[in-house]
Amino acid sequence: MRKNPIFFITLFSLLILMPAWGACHPGSSSQSTEEEDIPRLQNPMTVSYLKKNLRKSQPRLVLNSAIERNLKNKLKTDPVIQNTYKAIRLNASEIQKRPLLERRMSGRRLLGVSREMLYRMNMLGMVYRIEKDQEVLQRINEELVAVCNFSDWNPSHYLDVAEMSLAVALALDWTAGKLPRSTINLAQDALIKKGILPSWDDNEEYNWWVKGTNNWNQVCNGGMIAASIVIAEKDPELAARTIHRALEGLPYSLAEYMPNGVYPEGSTYWDYGTSFSVATIAFLESAFGTDFGHSDFPGFMESAIFRVLTNAPSGWYYNFADCGDRRGNRGDMTLAWFASKTGNKTFYEEERFLIPAEEMRKLPRLGGCALVWMAQFDPQIEGELPTAWKGEGANPIAIFTGGENDPNQYYFGGKGGRGIVNHGNMDGGSFVFELNGVRWVIDPGNQGYEQLEAAGLDLWSKCQDCERWVLLTKNNFGHSTLTVNDQLHVVDGMASIVDFKDGHTPEVTIDLSPSFKGQLKNASRRFVKDSNTSLLIEDHIELAEETKTITWQLLTVADVEIIQGGALLKQDGKILKLENKSHPEITVSVVSLFPAPLKLDKQIENLKRVEIRIPAWTLENEKNVIQVRLSEH
Repeated sequence: MRKNPIFFITLFSLLILMPAWGACHPGSSSQSTEEEDIPRLQNPMTVSYLKKNLRKSQPRLVLNSAIERNLKNKLKTDPVIQNTYKAIRLNASEIQKRPLLERRMSGRRLLGVSREMLYRMNMLGMVYRIEKDQEVLQRINEELVAVCNFSDWNPSHYLDVAEMSLAVALALDWTAGKLPRSTINLAQDALIKKGILPSWDDNEEYNWWVKGTNNWNQVCNGGMIAASIVIAEKDPELAARTIHRALEGLPYSLAEYMPNGVYPEGSTYWDYGTSFSVATIAFLESAFGTDFGHSDFPGFMESAIFRVLTNAPSGWYYNFADCGDRRGNRGDMTLAWFASKTGNKTFYEEERFLIPAEEMRKLPRLGGCALVWMAQFDPQIEGELPTAWKGEGANPIAIFTGGENDPNQYYFGGKGGRGIVNHGNMDGGSFVFELNGVRWVIDPGNQGYEQLEAAGLDLWSKCQDCERWVLLTKNNFGHSTLTVNDQLHVVDGMASIVDFKDGHTPEVTIDLSPSFKGQLKNASRRFVKDSNTSLLIEDHIELAEETKTITWQLLTVADVEIIQGGALLKQDGKILKLENKSHPEITVSVVSLFPAPLKLDKQIENLKRVEIRIPAWTLENEKNVIQVRLSEH
């Protein structure tokens, strides 16, 4: 097994790279949808509208009197709500044993502290709403006093401010005037001075996200809406102006769900961004009686199908972009919101919600809010998932499965896209493949940002030669796709789905030509589920004068045995055959990627790249087909 040469960048150059925080932010990119094509939310928000339509009594964030009555009724009869609330109570008890939060930065972020505060207020706040426990109320008071006396909530990284603002807003709202007046005044002042006002910074240093196309938009605008609702009586002009701005800005992030619901940043980022969107919808509905058109936004409701289909039989996600690798054992609380709106049982993971409360451990930080919409679920339809599905948009994907109770546990996910998409990689044409519960073809997934930033790596710039692309998780050398001339993909070359067929032998074709501009004349990749236990990958290549080498590559952690005409992949006592159908005379080679080429790369045990390297001079025709079949052995 030959070791991969480090031709991306020297270790010395990594050590001297300087951070560049100013212009680029995590997840930022150019807009993928033309502005005039973006639908708008209803936006009647003015001071007079606010005063006339804002619910007068608290609570009014997610909860109101009618919604709370429903929740308490469900707590008497519904095993799922009872079990989830038991887990919330256990979480709240653990919180009360911990010290109060302090303003401790992690790198350039206060985000961990803000998220912990949001978690604590969800757990403690929900227990207080249900039980009116005075010890819990006292702890909420102490937590609020602590964070509201921070010097600031770190507006240079506004996610920190947004999540803290939401935490403080929920605490004030759910305690509904029962806190000491001094605490209420302190917290309202903090929401204004440390939460909302920095977002009105004139030079856009702190508010670039207002019309951003990523999760920052959803999280930050959502946090500002919640804060504005809570301080509306104290400063109605600021509250109305901020909510109006949010309703204007939110469509720019919601447009990323268009047209079919694919969240371009990956499944776990779907959970992050979408959890704040559905919480925001819940705030608006409980406070104003309307979501101003959120739920009707094209692609948004369909994204629940995307979320479910990216859960593979093995327990892994289809982990493209900056997605995490594996699911936990708890039910999906964000997805449950879609169940509450549609009545679709497919989106309500009842069995997972009924695991013993003790096994749920630390709940999601919006778990208190989620209990409310879980209690609103009324099963109406069984819902059947497609076994072949495609989603268009900034990062288009296609998924083939064997359906429910498939004995072969078949799963394929393939994608187009381009490097400059939010949290994107140079991975157009890449895919994952599972059979019999084994993930044979992997995506390397995400890796932590703070270590990379601390080393001085410019992680967020996305030019062709930017340092982001030295990382194996980000460049095409770390994905199961094609590479030409050992070069990077073209960073802004958009690989699009150009053909899709469902049925018993579904297939999808992705135009890769823009990814190889200047390297190939044309390229397309066709995936076919040609049986219940196999996948055919067919690449149509048109050579250019510049073409020197074409490398077909597959990422795996399986053991690899090279055989005549291909290879055998061995993992967990099972075998998958890789058959080089078009060029059997070319011997498969294996490149060890563990340890990975760079110290800053994600280290994945036993990772390797299976390659079929085809010199262009050996190809007699200008147009060629590379055909590889993966099948049960």
